[in-house]
Amino acid sequence: MSVTLDRIRRLAKAQRQRLLLAEADDERVVRAAVKLAREGLAHVSLVGDPAVANATARKSGTTLLGVELIDPAAASAVERTRAALKAARGDRLTGADLERYAIDPVFHAATLVREGAADAFVAGAVRTTADVLRAAFWLIGLAPGVKSVSSFFLMVLPPGGPGAAALGAGGTGGTKEKVLTFADCGVLPDPDAAQLAELACLAAEHHRALTQEVPHVAFLSFSTRGSAEHARVNKVREALALARARRPDLHFDGELQADAALVPAVGERKAPGSVVAGHANVLIFPDLDSGNIGYKLVQRLGGAAAYGPILQGLARTANDLSRGCSSDDVVEVSTIACALAAARD
Repeated sequence: MSVTLDRIRRLAKAQRQRLLLAEADDERVVRAAVKLAREGLAHVSLVGDPAVANATARKSGTTLLGVELIDPAAASAVERTRAALKAARGDRLTGADLERYAIDPVFHAATLVREGAADAFVAGAVRTTADVLRAAFWLIGLAPGVKSVSSFFLMVLPPGGPGAAALGAGGTGGTKEKVLTFADCGVLPDPDAAQLAELACLAAEHHRALTQEVPHVAFLSFSTRGSAEHARVNKVREALALARARRPDLHFDGELQADAALVPAVGERKAPGSVVAGHANVLIFPDLDSGNIGYKLVQRLGGAAAYGPILQGLARTANDLSRGCSSDDVVEVSTIACALAAARD
């Protein structure tokens, strides 16, 4: 197992969180719930019809030992979700929409997290990102001082792989795994300078919490320190200035091309004297196009494991899954969500 994932598992086990998985009708999610409970990674509950959850468990060849079942259609649960939606949305929901969301497992999970009855919820194996984000945004809301929900991917390049070798991970020619945080690769299509600065600060803190490394944050561009002039470059420069003003205690630099951010020899040549250039472990992409393309290239060509998108900026922890996820992906993303929830305490 990855050294980093092993560390994250220890963080989750040390302070077990109350985790809700809101898709009890999906075999991948049910198997993940059982594994999370069996390995002591969380106090796990499945939110959904208990009869369906048990049938799904039988179909997947497992039993729900150690997993609580929560029925979102029970009268008390429906009333609880309905009241939370009214409190959060007021008159903005029509009667029909209110009743539809009041019996929805994802919205009930978000309600329980909102009220402190659970620490985190994870969904998205079946449900769309829009559904998950809507429940989280409406019922959990933004953290104090935060203006946008964004996301990051934790990218783990294995030792000896092409990605780690290219970076000379750990100063050992690629014999140690390399962990990078990529943001934003999943939520904000075209963040402005203020949003870039905000998500960079959040990603830096999450990188520190999950890896125990000092974050070195690079604002990426097609330009390095004035090698090109363009409105897109200006946005990155403005974001850098805002991030430095917001968090003068963190290491930021930009604008940097990817090679200047990651390769020590190139960083020294293109941005001499920078503490970030050549040593970046948090990469801030200027838009969702570059972020999404970048993480998939590193995953598919560089041999990295990609965990995410992990949501950031919410008042409490919630997370989306890829609909193409495996049961192991559900376990790992849920474990990361629990470790981050524990770090809030």
